[in-house]
Amino acid sequence: MNLDLGYTRQLIIESKAQGLLRNECAYVLATSFWETARTMKPVVEAYWKTEDWRRKNLRYYPWFGRGFAQLTWEANYKKAAAELGVPFDKDPTLALDPTNAAKIAVTGMREGWFTGKKLADYIDLQHSDFIGARRIINGTDKAAQIARIAEQYDNDLKAIGYGNA
Repeated sequence: MNLDLGYTRQLIIESKAQGLLRNECAYVLATSFWETARTMKPVVEAYWKTEDWRRKNLRYYPWFGRGFAQLTWEANYKKAAAELGVPFDKDPTLALDPTNAAKIAVTGMREGWFTGKKLADYIDLQHSDFIGARRIINGTDKAAQIARIAEQYDNDLKAIGYGNA
């Protein structure tokens, strides 16, 4: 995997700042890679569609997905605003800023904001259930494919010494 693609390094920096294990960071990267259509840049949900399409088709409009991990629903924007001290609830486009998007993705996956499931439910020092970890974001949709990406990121993070004292 390319650790210099898009904002990959920003996600790695945020993962380290929040004390994520190497394999937890690998899963954050894999999820972000998948959710951003392999760009590692914060995106809006259904980015290939128009704003008018989102308005007509997304029941949680204007609180549609934004970022690396697709923050959705007004309650989640309010939670992110309260937790991170950024007014996402007043201006949801702030979730597209790469620094904010990295904080949302890492904190949200670490604390279980998206589905109630969190990184520690599936990943620890001895165990990397990258398939089960998909439940942190989106049930089991594409879990095996994302798990393979996480394994690649885990190997790449080992190669650069992530988590080594």
